[in-house]
Amino acid sequence: MLNLASNVSEHTTPAVAEVDRPSRYRRLSRRFILLTLVCSVVPLLLVGWGINRHYNRFAETRVVNAFRKEVQHHHKVIELFLEEHSSKLELIAMTLDRKALTRPGRLRFVFDMINQEHWTLTDIGVIDVEGNHLAYVGPYDLMDKNYREALWFNMVMEKGLYISDMFLGFRREPHFIIAVKGRDDDGSYILRATVDTEAFRALVENVMIGRTGEVFLVNGEGVYQTTPRYSGRIMESASIAVGEVHPGIRVRQEEADAGFNGDRPVRQIVSTAWLEAPQWMLVVRQDLDEAFVAEKRANRSVLIFLHVSAASILLVTVLVTRTMLNMVKRRDAEAEILNRQLMQASKMASIGELSVGVAHEINNPLAIISTEREILLDAYRQADGIDAAFGAQMDDSMNQIDLQIKRCKRVTHNLLRFSRRTQSVIDTVDINAYIREVVELMAREAKSSGITFFERLSPDVPPILSDLSQLQQVFLNLITNAIDAHDSKQYGSVAVSSAFLESEGIVEIVVSDTGCGISEENLAKVFDPFFTTKPVGKGTGLGLSICYSIIRRLGGQINIKSVLGQGTDFTIRLPLRSPDVQTETDNHNNQLERAA
Repeated sequence: MLNLASNVSEHTTPAVAEVDRPSRYRRLSRRFILLTLVCSVVPLLLVGWGINRHYNRFAETRVVNAFRKEVQHHHKVIELFLEEHSSKLELIAMTLDRKALTRPGRLRFVFDMINQEHWTLTDIGVIDVEGNHLAYVGPYDLMDKNYREALWFNMVMEKGLYISDMFLGFRREPHFIIAVKGRDDDGSYILRATVDTEAFRALVENVMIGRTGEVFLVNGEGVYQTTPRYSGRIMESASIAVGEVHPGIRVRQEEADAGFNGDRPVRQIVSTAWLEAPQWMLVVRQDLDEAFVAEKRANRSVLIFLHVSAASILLVTVLVTRTMLNMVKRRDAEAEILNRQLMQASKMASIGELSVGVAHEINNPLAIISTEREILLDAYRQADGIDAAFGAQMDDSMNQIDLQIKRCKRVTHNLLRFSRRTQSVIDTVDINAYIREVVELMAREAKSSGITFFERLSPDVPPILSDLSQLQQVFLNLITNAIDAHDSKQYGSVAVSSAFLESEGIVEIVVSDTGCGISEENLAKVFDPFFTTKPVGKGTGLGLSICYSIIRRLGGQINIKSVLGQGTDFTIRLPLRSPDVQTETDNHNNQLERAA
């Protein structure tokens, strides 16, 4: 493995190759630019035709979209105007009964409040189910008028809300009304308001679209509801064909009607949209020549664009060349990183081999020390007349020697485990107690970095049969990664929690941090060998892969959830017994059955 890494390093990072690489990039750049420029004659000839076709299409699309937006905007403004006043009347009808509305001065107060910001209503009245006024505020003498036979009266009694078309009525002037039906203890009544015609017409008619454009409304019967700029007057029959009610916005081109723009024989662009209530058609139209004036200017500019195209080809060639070279450089950098990872893997293998030798070399002195301890204990126990204080100190020293021997054996055992030369040692593990030890160990290191540890350990978690040394490697790795995730932050927190899922027989441990998090595209790769999000030289990409292998070998699961910039959660689920313990139990039971 070491030889392989050495060969890779010699072939990818020698000084000669590093010096030659920039000149190779320059040669590749010159060749690509030259080849592209040779092939630029045909693109140059196509540029003029392409620009002309493209801009004609673009100009038409732009004009059509502009008309759509114009209609959409005015459509929305008109609908909001009508919805606002309808909602005001409905709110008044819901909050005030007829007694309150007919109380002296109250209807006047309501009328003034509606017209406080903008004068939009001409009058307002309260009408009973017989069509008679109960109260009225406005400039006309309408208290003695009866509306029982009026179309709008029957419509509002049927629908509850009705917005009429423009009509003359008793006042003999074009106007339209908004009426809502209210209900109180005495039955139904109608709250009727007349929209100020001039205010509503100004909302539509004052819109200027160029020199020849106009905006107006017609109802379903083809009658103008506002006065067009050129074509006619309000409540006259419209010269434009109304057609069927259609959803959305339609834009079309057609010959100008007889009244459009001084009877000139021109084509026009027309955009239409229907209001829902009342069912009026909003029309926006303009002289086609004026709408497409930019297209004519574009056609005259084609010659200029032909000259510009030559410079554009050169510029695009340079940019494309630079992009391709960046891609090549990126691939070379990725190959270099891969080579470094291979060398790191080789180092890890060498360390594993070294660990075997170190472990055996340490185990031999430990065996001698343990034997000498037993000899000393035997001599001490056979000796007479030993002072009690000295005996107590002797016992304590011998216990410490035994404790440290076991501790050294555990270290050598972990070294052998790292090199995959030992089998798992299954023992009873108090998860909560062990987590406290690990947190206490790591908290001192993390405190200087402004990282706070939190323990949320459930007292219901029972001891499990598992491999403590392997779990130690997992927890230390996860907590170390959690601390490293705060490198770009001045402070943060790491939380370790445990819980017992009794119904599943599972112990769940969660290690959470508030660090930098992991992007969504990298989440699926965090357990892959040699994958790391740390900078080059700060991680081998093996830690989480080893953790994953250990947890799976112990019969558990490890999952990850992360939000970039917010933190990461690692969830470990372990069975109460590892598969090794379960296999040994099954083998023992089988032996008993065979013996029986």
